[in-house]
Amino acid sequence: MPVITVNDAISQAIAEEMRRDPSVLMFGEGVATKRRELVAEFGAARVRNTPLAEGIIAGTAVGAAASGLRPIVDLLFAPFLCFAMDEIVNSAGKLRYMSGGQFKFPMVVLAMSGAGWTVGAQHNHNVEAWFVHSPGLKVVMPSSAADFKGLLKAAIRDDNPVLFFMDLALGYQSGEVPAGEHLVPLGRAATLREGRDVTLVSYAKTVHYCVAAAETLAGQGISAEVIDLRSLKPLDEAAILASARRTGRVVVVHEASRLCGVGAEVAALVAEHAFDALQAPVRRLTGPDTPAPSSWPLEQAFVPQADAIVAAARELVGARAYA
Repeated sequence: MPVITVNDAISQAIAEEMRRDPSVLMFGEGVATKRRELVAEFGAARVRNTPLAEGIIAGTAVGAAASGLRPIVDLLFAPFLCFAMDEIVNSAGKLRYMSGGQFKFPMVVLAMSGAGWTVGAQHNHNVEAWFVHSPGLKVVMPSSAADFKGLLKAAIRDDNPVLFFMDLALGYQSGEVPAGEHLVPLGRAATLREGRDVTLVSYAKTVHYCVAAAETLAGQGISAEVIDLRSLKPLDEAAILASARRTGRVVVVHEASRLCGVGAEVAALVAEHAFDALQAPVRRLTGPDTPAPSSWPLEQAFVPQADAIVAAARELVGARAYA
């Protein structure tokens, strides 16, 4: 399989879906400037720059989706979604239900999130849990180039609004990506590594820290299973519970702050449905409840790193495995 970057995988997915379906169009902040190859192939009517007006962009997408089009809109940085909450949450997320299914809202909202580029707190804020909590919306946040392509293609074809979060630090990471048709279903997690002693559950960039931690733990006699959620809503509850029952111990890792985060939902799910299999309390490793710093070293301290994951897993497993 060809090896390409996450950014190239995103571009491939958009181009392939625009070729496949003439109802797919893209507009947003700088999209025609950044994606000149799309303008050259599909024309200015289907790939458009917009004013820096997130509410108008999202509202236009809602209207376009209700009219039978499949818009992809790029709002750049996740905190800018604050300016489009009414259009995304109250319109896109609710009107299909309120119309009794008479309307569909097949739209994808792209937004960048996470540490890695020192862009400061007003551009770096992991807000994915806000939208997981909003009825009618789907939310995905991949970690690999292949999943970026496959999930974006699936999101574009979905008849519901999908928030597609792109972790800033992953854009130039490379990976093997199948050429041509490659779909990853929304709502299905991936088991990246099988294990028997502890489950590490994560998404986006911290998945890679979990994989690194699992390799370190293996050298210490601890077998760690790594689950990449990929899709935050729908959430693959079956995969999480099956792994929790296998290992009896769960560590949930994400960059977003702890309070009411995705990790809290995973912990509650395991406690409610797999409590009898647990051999230790579920542990959450998250970012702090503070605005993101704009300093590179502070950004790295902000995100749970592999050594912290190793320490948490060792504590849950106990001294017997590495004494």
